[in-house]
Amino acid sequence: MLEDRTTAVSPGTPWPAAYPKGYAVVDVETTGLARDDRIISAAVYRLDERGEVEDHWYTLVNPERDPGPVWIHGLTSETLEGAPLFPDIAEEFSARLDGRVLVAHNAVFDWQMIAREYARARREAPVRQRLCTIALAKELDLPLPNHKLETLAAHYGVVQRRAHHALDDARVLAEAFRPSLRAAAAGNVRLPLLECRPLTEWSDTPRIGSQASAGHGGYGGYRPSGWRPSRKRPACPFPNPGRYEDGRPLKQGMRVAFSGDTSIERELLEDRAVEAGLHVSTSISRLTSLLVTNDPESGTSKVLKARQFGTPVVDEAAFGQLLRDVAPATGK
Repeated sequence: MLEDRTTAVSPGTPWPAAYPKGYAVVDVETTGLARDDRIISAAVYRLDERGEVEDHWYTLVNPERDPGPVWIHGLTSETLEGAPLFPDIAEEFSARLDGRVLVAHNAVFDWQMIAREYARARREAPVRQRLCTIALAKELDLPLPNHKLETLAAHYGVVQRRAHHALDDARVLAEAFRPSLRAAAAGNVRLPLLECRPLTEWSDTPRIGSQASAGHGGYGGYRPSGWRPSRKRPACPFPNPGRYEDGRPLKQGMRVAFSGDTSIERELLEDRAVEAGLHVSTSISRLTSLLVTNDPESGTSKVLKARQFGTPVVDEAAFGQLLRDVAPATGK
């Protein structure tokens, strides 16, 4: 039973009719962050429309490959050897997600990992919307020094027992999400819901150099890099504050462009940037605040234009650090 750590919505205050009717608070542990990495454990807390817990579920998943950073998640190859494969738990996972808004801390990451696993299994996750608790904390203007899960938990007095264990992380997030949801309802705050797009394209031909072709994936020729739907993003609601300055944080409204290969899927990086309040640009101009590239000497058109305009350049790792604490915009 989760402890109630917030004042309940006043009985005289109607619950916003537009709010979702149920939530699935999710956490997954993975072999890494790249497009070919796999889920090794998953947990789901199902909540009703007001954030009350209905039930919870947890499973290990055999990734059929090296488990990655054991020192973080604690799951060894021996532990995972007898665990079910993702296709074996996909139906139960779907039952936990069906008809609910997926809630996660940095939700775009959890969603992309889940969507890729379903695509490998030739299925679709029954999720159409997600809600990031980082974005919700920003919407509520919570006085947090950063947006780590442990910081959000501490704000609400939630005790974290086993960090990077999917079941405990999901419990902590569910307990922190409920007061956030109630605060949003009390203030009739718009929930930062985003669309979940399933991965629906794959090939029967193994991708050269992929985990599948190396004998690790076990799902034929799934091609995670093949899904690049064209989509028009909503306009960034914040004004452009200008260029990024070295040593200072990014600021909401900054225009960010990407060039070249990235270890994390480009779509994921772009979604993270959008959820942080940045404007993702497909080209470089004098208005561009920052170019993200792992190869600043590549000579691509974006790199050359960045040099021409004097646009600041950082690599993917530095950008990931900057995304952890994006300064709020001064106006909308």
